[in-house]
Amino acid sequence: MYKDRIENYKWLEENRKSKLLVYFTGDRQNMETQIAPDVLEYFSEHLDKINKVDKISLLLYTRGGDTMAAYSLVNLIRQFCKEFEIIIPSKARSSGTIISLGADKIMMTKQATLGPIDPSLNSPLNPQNPQIPNNPQARIPVSVESIQGFFDLAKDELKLNEEKNLKDVLLNLAEKVHPLVLGNVYRSRTQIQMVARKLLQKQLGADKSEQIEKIISFLCSDSGSHDYAIYRNEARNELGLNIEKPNDEQYLKIKEIFDSIRNELKLLEPFNLDLELGDNQTSDYSCRRVLLESLQGGTDVYVTEGTLTKTTQPINQQPPLPPLIRSAIENKMNFEGWKHEENN
Repeated sequence: MYKDRIENYKWLEENRKSKLLVYFTGDRQNMETQIAPDVLEYFSEHLDKINKVDKISLLLYTRGGDTMAAYSLVNLIRQFCKEFEIIIPSKARSSGTIISLGADKIMMTKQATLGPIDPSLNSPLNPQNPQIPNNPQARIPVSVESIQGFFDLAKDELKLNEEKNLKDVLLNLAEKVHPLVLGNVYRSRTQIQMVARKLLQKQLGADKSEQIEKIISFLCSDSGSHDYAIYRNEARNELGLNIEKPNDEQYLKIKEIFDSIRNELKLLEPFNLDLELGDNQTSDYSCRRVLLESLQGGTDVYVTEGTLTKTTQPINQQPPLPPLIRSAIENKMNFEGWKHEENN
């Protein structure tokens, strides 16, 4: 809990000559969360209490989320400091990588990874998921780079370079993917490249345009897969990002903080209704899913709370067979949202 991390927070602030913010979006199975615009309000509260300072360090753990929320978060933090650094204990993927591109410096442990920034679009117009045919809301995410890869396949591998052939490719694709989704794919690809370019200019300098374009190309397409993990040696030596390696004492403090929050959010324990209910007929639960902390602002936590009830449902069979009784668990959500904890 927070009280167990206070001394490490104080040590890290003194060591880095900065004010520390800690932001974790949980990836606990069945209770996953992402970077979202609603967190900006809570960051603002913490930053107001920190006030304007020379340096802010953000200790970040996330698998990604909303691109523009990540971009807005960088710009918000920079209103309150002259220097901005990211500390990555483990994962800062997708939109977490976007935040990292906007920092002056990125401290990465040996386990830390960045990742590609090609987004996937989700909307009601996306193709129906064939594996869940009975749920009309189940849609397949459309990867921005998958669409680009489809056209690259047609041009480079199949040699369909004539205008008519490419037109036919587009028309066939539009039969599978709604034209408005394809339009949003192009817009999102252009937007994320623009965002990355602006952020990298702050980290590397506007005069490093060739290097910046190389980094954007790699993060948006050349890495080949959204799951590609970029460790610190590659981030520093091949991409040329401003990477710092923690010394042994810094690493120990960062790992202690990470382990504490990972245990608090139960990131390694899937959320399982049967296990939560146990042998009880009914049971309340509270799942902590996102954590934002600072010494000045205390804790803001995003939680899901509910009540689980064991129920039985009869399944009719052909007479003279008696009905079968099937057990089920009813999950009634009582609250979902942010809560503030002063931690005094």
